[in-house]
Amino acid sequence: MTTILTANGLFEAQHEPLKLKWLSGHAGRDRLLEPATAKFPGMALVGHLNFVHPNRVQVLGSAETAYLRKLSVAKRRQAVRDLFSCATTAVVVVANGEKVATDLRSASESMKLPLLSSPLPSPKLIDHLQHYLAAALAAHVTLHGVYLEVMGVGVLLTGESGMGKSELALELLSRNHRLIADDAVEFFRTGPDVLLGRSPSILRDFLEVRGLGILNVRAMFGETAVRSEKTLRLIVRLEQLKRRRLGSIDRLQAEQKTRRILDVEIPEVVLYVAPGRNLAVLVEVATRSHILRMRGVNPLDDIVKRQEAAMHGAEK
Repeated sequence: MTTILTANGLFEAQHEPLKLKWLSGHAGRDRLLEPATAKFPGMALVGHLNFVHPNRVQVLGSAETAYLRKLSVAKRRQAVRDLFSCATTAVVVVANGEKVATDLRSASESMKLPLLSSPLPSPKLIDHLQHYLAAALAAHVTLHGVYLEVMGVGVLLTGESGMGKSELALELLSRNHRLIADDAVEFFRTGPDVLLGRSPSILRDFLEVRGLGILNVRAMFGETAVRSEKTLRLIVRLEQLKRRRLGSIDRLQAEQKTRRILDVEIPEVVLYVAPGRNLAVLVEVATRSHILRMRGVNPLDDIVKRQEAAMHGAEK
C-alpha cells in the first residue's frame, strides 16, 4: 500500500532537521503530499517554483523570490494567485531565510495552503525533502519472517510457525552474519525493482527464540551483529520434508522460483527441514549460489554443456 502523508505530517517530521517555521495557512494542514491512488509515489514531489508543472512542494529560493519582486503589481498578483490556488500544490516553502512578503501570507491564508520558511539553502532543502518523501511515500508491506544480511546479501527466511526460523537465524548470527528484523519485516519499494527491508522500531535488535525468550542481539553479539536496513535479494522458504513429497522435488532446480512482493520479483529457494540437515550451511550455499547466478554463473547450464560436448565427442 501507499502511505498517506499530509502537510502537517511533513512539518512534524522535518521541522527540526530543516528548521521549518509554519508562517500561515494552518487550515490546510490536512492537504495530501501524494494522492492515495498515486501509481508512482515520490515523483515530482518537490522542486523550485514551477508554474508549468507544479510540484507538490513548491520551493522559493533566492532566484524565485527575486523573480517575483521584479514583476509588475498586476503580474505579481496573478503569479501569487496561481501559486496558491494550484490544485496539485500542497505546501509552499520559502528557503534561504528570504523575507516573506505580506501578499504571500495573505494568499496562503485565503487559499488555505500551508506556507513554511527555512533558513537552509534551497538546493539542500530540496535534496533533503526529495530523499525523505521518496522513503516516506514508498509503497510498503509487512511480512512475517526473519530478515538477515548473509554475505552482504539481504535474505528473508520464511515458513510456517515452528519451522525453526529464529533458531536458524541464531546459528547464522554465530557465523558472523547480521540480523535486520525478526517476526515482522517492513519492506518499502524505493525503486522499480528495489525492496528495502527494515525492522519496526519497537522490535529492532530483538530476536525471539522458543525456550530462550527475547534476546537482545546487539547486546549479546555486539554492534556489528545488527543492521538497520538492507535491499532484499533472496527469499529462503523453510518447509518440512515429508516422505510422500520426495518424488516431486525438483532436484536440479532447473526453474528459478520467484515471489512477487509489491510488484517486484524476488528469487526464492526452498530448503527442506529434516533431522541431520545443517540449514545454516545450506542458507550460506544458497546465498553463494544466488551471487554466482547474478554474475552469470549457472552450474546446471555448465553441466548440460559438458554432457552435450561428451555426447558429440562419443558420436565422432
